[in-house]
Amino acid sequence: MVREPISPVKDKNYDLIHALQLSLEHIWRMETYIVDAEERGDTELATWFRALQENSREAGEQGKRMLATRLQQENG
Repeated sequence: MVREPISPVKDKNYDLIHALQLSLEHIWRMETYIVDAEERGDTELATWFRALQENSREAGEQGKRMLATRLQQENG
């Protein structure tokens, strides 16, 4: 198994922020794939991409809530 280098950022929220960013980027990327699939008439693939997009949306919303809570606790 290949392991990525240890992050130079030692902030305890860094991994959460990075995962949140990836989730939000994935939502945007899936939109492009959905349009591509629809333009080709591939409704099965478009439906699957929508399901992936929704999973990322839910993960993104959960990540935003977690980050907000953690930041409030730090500043509270």
